[in-house]
Amino acid sequence: MEFYRSPARVAWTPTGVNVPDYPKLAQLWWQNIGEAVSGEVSVSTAMDNLAKEMDRVLERIVRSKTQGECGPKLNPEKDEAYWLNQPGSPKAKLANEKPQGETVDYDKLLQAWKEGRVK
Repeated sequence: MEFYRSPARVAWTPTGVNVPDYPKLAQLWWQNIGEAVSGEVSVSTAMDNLAKEMDRVLERIVRSKTQGECGPKLNPEKDEAYWLNQPGSPKAKLANEKPQGETVDYDKLLQAWKEGRVK
């Protein structure tokens, strides 16, 4: 915390701290995370809402040009499929994340193991 209050904060950018509008963005974080923690919305919904709200705030900062060349630079919005197809990306959610379990006869399981089969 002391770093952000020190004169050294201007050594990297003329805008001071690197978070474009920390008070406004922090308010969004706590609001959306709180909704997820309390169970009002799912974690996925909370993070989607947070991303949309943060984009709106950052777009407003860009349009205002108050931070000049040090203001946020937003990438064009892209479909979820684009990000899921990038190298090292997380995998898309499965249609059935929790399939019904199945009981396998123990003797058949041992036999499959001896034969090097999965089932």
